[in-house]
Amino acid sequence: MAKEYDVAVIGAGAAGMLCAAVAAQHGKRVVLVDHASKLAEKIRISGGGRCNFTNVNTTPANFLSRNPHFAKSALSRYTPQDFLALLKKHRVGFHEKHRGQLFCDTSAEQIIDVLKAECASGGVTWRMPTKVESLEQMDDGFLLATDTGDILAQAVVIATGGLSIPKIGATDFAYRIAAQFELAVVEPRPGLVPLTFDGPAWEAFAPLSGIALEVEVETSSGKGKTAIKGKFREDLLFTHRGLSGPAILQISSYWLPGTPIIVNLLPDVDVAEELIDNKGTLKKQMGNLLSQWLPVRLAERLLEVAGIAADARLADMPDARLRALGEAINRWAIVPTGSEGYRKAEVTLGGIDTRELSQQTMESNKVAGLYFIGEAVDVTGWLGGYNFQWAWASAVAAGTALSDV
Repeated sequence: MAKEYDVAVIGAGAAGMLCAAVAAQHGKRVVLVDHASKLAEKIRISGGGRCNFTNVNTTPANFLSRNPHFAKSALSRYTPQDFLALLKKHRVGFHEKHRGQLFCDTSAEQIIDVLKAECASGGVTWRMPTKVESLEQMDDGFLLATDTGDILAQAVVIATGGLSIPKIGATDFAYRIAAQFELAVVEPRPGLVPLTFDGPAWEAFAPLSGIALEVEVETSSGKGKTAIKGKFREDLLFTHRGLSGPAILQISSYWLPGTPIIVNLLPDVDVAEELIDNKGTLKKQMGNLLSQWLPVRLAERLLEVAGIAADARLADMPDARLRALGEAINRWAIVPTGSEGYRKAEVTLGGIDTRELSQQTMESNKVAGLYFIGEAVDVTGWLGGYNFQWAWASAVAAGTALSDV
C-alpha cells in the first residue's frame, strides 16, 4: 500500500534538502527521496571540501539563462544574508576567501549537517537509497513507484540537478520527467569546465602545463537578443590538454563551439605601446624584457611563435613586429576544440526552460503540483558560490509556496 505525503522531494542535494525542510517546517508531510547511498556528495566535494556555499555579491547579473529575468524573484526573496543567518543559527563558522566567496571554516560536512538538522526539525521522512522508477499524475496528486515501495504525494519537487560529475551520481532524471510531461528543455551542456585544444595553433603551447597567471579572457557569439558575451579577469592555468583555472571555467559557460576565446595575457600592460615607447631607452634583449612581465617559459614560447629570437634587441625591432607581438599577447585568439565535458564540469548549463515555470513558486505552468528547482532549471551561476545561492533561493521559493498545498 502506498504511503501518503503532502510533498515528495526527489533529490537530496542542496536544493532538495532545503526545500524539504522549508515545506516541512510549514507543517507539510514531506518525504525526501534520493537514489544515492551517500548524501549530498556535490556539497561534500565543493570548495576543496569546505563548500563555497554562497557569494555575498550575488545579483541576477551573475547568472546565465535564456530568460535572464527569471531568477530575480527567488534571488531577491532569499539572499546570501538569509543563508548566513541559518548558518549562524547553527553556529557554523565561515570566512570570505576571494571576491565575495564564502567558505566553511572547517568542513563542507557542516552544511550537510545544517540541512539535515533543518529537515529533522520539520519531521521530514527520508527514503535513501531509493530509486524512483516512474512518476504518474493522478486525479489527486502523483504516484511515485520506487524500489522501496509506492508513494502518493499531492505535490512533487524535482531537485535532481543536471549531468555534471556523473561519478557522484548525476543523472538526466529531471529532463526525462520534463519530456514525460511535454515541458521544454534548453539543451544541456557542460559549464564551468576546462577547455581543450589541439592542432597546429596549440602545439607550441602544449608543453607549458603548470604555468599559471592572471589574465583577462572574453568570448562572444551570436547577435542581437541571442548574443552571448562574457568577460572575466581571473587566473588561467595551462594543462596537458588545454586551459583551465578560474578564468577559463568562467568563460566556458559563455563559449560556444567554433568560436574563439580572446585572452589578454598582460591585462595591465599595453605591450605594443610599452615596447615601442621604450625602443630608444631600453637596451634589453626581447627574452629578458618579456620575462619581466610573464613566466619565462611562456615568454620564450610567445617569442618563438612570433618568429622573434629571445636574444634579439628591442632597439632593433621594427614597430610593425612589436605591434604584432603586442596583439599576440594582449589579444591571444584561440579556438577551443572542446571541453573536458561533464566529467570535469562543475555545473550543467541549460535545463528546464524557465518559460515552463512560475518565477515566484518554481511550479510548472502546465502541470499543477510539479516543481523544478536548483540546477535542473535553466539558471546557471558564475563560479564562486553563485550556484549554491540559486539552489537555496529556488528551494525556499518552492518550499514556501508548498505551504499552501
